[in-house]
Amino acid sequence: MADSARQELRPAGRERLIVVEDDPVTRTMLVGYFSDNNFDVVGAGTCAECRQALRARTDLVFLDVQLPDGDGFDLAKEIQATSNAGIIFVTRRDTDVDRILGLEIAGDHYVTKPINLRDLLARARSVLRRRSIDRKAARSHNSIAFGDWIIDLTRRELLGADGKPVALTRAEFDLLAALVGADGRPLSRDYLIEVVSNRQAEVDIRTVDALVARLRRKLVGSGTPVIATVTGVGYKLALSERL
Repeated sequence: MADSARQELRPAGRERLIVVEDDPVTRTMLVGYFSDNNFDVVGAGTCAECRQALRARTDLVFLDVQLPDGDGFDLAKEIQATSNAGIIFVTRRDTDVDRILGLEIAGDHYVTKPINLRDLLARARSVLRRRSIDRKAARSHNSIAFGDWIIDLTRRELLGADGKPVALTRAEFDLLAALVGADGRPLSRDYLIEVVSNRQAEVDIRTVDALVARLRRKLVGSGTPVIATVTGVGYKLALSERL
């Protein structure tokens, strides 16, 4: 069961991690290793136990895709909708389709088993650093208007000219936020791969190009293209920003 008793004993200054893994040996290994590396860790063997553990503030979730009472991708969507926690998929499912789906819908990383604990620790710390920087930036610069749209970095929302939200995946939002934040400077495809996947090897230039194509279809309504291609470099925001 989820170790809910630890929630009330959380040491100050430690990031809270939920390990969602139905295999008890793997779960015990991850809980022990990350506890030893200064995380406050709760283990969960099912979707239900994860939901219970999420009642307390959570910084990061390690999430298996195949769980006894549900699908990890669906659970990731729930987590994304109700929590600001980072998500790292840790799973045996290693097809390209699974990797891209996981990263597009919710994941900060997609790690396949067998697990390299030191690599997973580095990825976890990287996600937490990036999210800390994003939170600080959002507090100081919450909303940016460009063309007919407003991007809200705190709520992770894009609003159209009619004030209605435009549905974006996590990857689409992260890519658009990077372009908006670049003040019209072109960003290379390699940099945008890092933005979308935090250097996941399975995500490549074609993934970035596909995300840009989807954003262009969604950002319609202005006579000027929103995202311009910079030959030999990558992409840039083509509209002037205004605060």
